[in-house]
Amino acid sequence: MIHITLPELAPGSTLHLLCSWDEYQRMAQARGDSSIPRMKYRNGEVLIMVPLPEHGKNAHLIARVAELLLEHDRRRYEAFTPVTMTIPQVGGIEPDYCFYVDPGSLVAVRGKTRIDWQNDPPPDLVIEIDVTSYSAAADYLPYQVPELWLYRERLRIYQLNEQQYQEVLESSWFPGYDVKVFVETMLRIAYEQDTSAAIWWLR
Repeated sequence: MIHITLPELAPGSTLHLLCSWDEYQRMAQARGDSSIPRMKYRNGEVLIMVPLPEHGKNAHLIARVAELLLEHDRRRYEAFTPVTMTIPQVGGIEPDYCFYVDPGSLVAVRGKTRIDWQNDPPPDLVIEIDVTSYSAAADYLPYQVPELWLYRERLRIYQLNEQQYQEVLESSWFPGYDVKVFVETMLRIAYEQDTSAAIWWLR
């Protein structure tokens, strides 16, 4: 039996523990309203991770790329962060950002403060930063997320196709835009100067 007291981990470290769904739920409750440590449940084990400072900065910048492009095209959207996606007995995962862009899914979640992951549509786009080999595209299969942006040293875009994720060159939500170039350029400017300079560049 896993105790509900969460272990203290150094930033950037991860811990794998065998556990049941109920034990995972108790650990999530013990964490309370905090988003740290990050936790993921899959295949009878929980993965616990404490993000590095660069994790939050990269997540913010990459999410801003999506937001600025949506706003430039005057498209409506909903964004959620932090968020925990759970399917009882199957999995629990905590992406950095979730976006609803498709008009149908956007209407389904508009005004909601909680998403029912078994009945409401999944996010159209999920963004996850991985600097500790904590994440994989396949982790999102139970949730049927159409598109995933996974950043691990560089941005990789994955789209769901016949029950598997395939890496693609272009985002289906932003056709005609080179999202990868935007992300790499913004991150470079942000680390050479600051976040505001990166955002001004894209604007």
